This record gives sequence, structure tokens and C-alpha cells, in this order.
Amino acid sequence: MKARIPKHREFIISIDEKEEPRHQECWDKLNQIVKDYQKQGKSVYTETFIEDNEEKVKALQQEYKFSYTIEER
Repeated sequence: MKARIPKHREFIISIDEKEEPRHQECWDKLNQIVKDYQKQGKSVYTETFIEDNEEKVKALQQEYKFSYTIEER
């Protein structure tokens, strides 16, 4: 059986638990971004997922200490 998985880009987020004591709170907010996006009938595989959500991720980055990159898979 063959399955073709479409290429997509994704956020790779790194939170150092020692530097960010509120890391769980941050993960919860990041996961909420995904849930809200899915409520719009979209998926993390939607071509514009990064563009639609990068400003929200950057806003959280101002509040919490974490880094992220965008990788193509």
C-alpha cells in the first residue's frame, strides 16, 4: 500500500522548562491556537496555516520564553 503525504510546513517550538516556569500555560495557549483554527474547519495541513497563525505565535513569544522555527516536512 502506498500513501502520499502532502508536504507541509510546521512550527517547531522549543520551550526550556528551566527558563520558562509557565511552560505548561504556554503549551496550553499554543494548543488553543490549533483548536481555534480547527473550529474554522481548517487543519494544520492547510497551506496557509503558518501565515494564518504566525502573528499569534509571535504574540505568545513576547509573553513567554520560547523559540520556534518553521520547517517543511
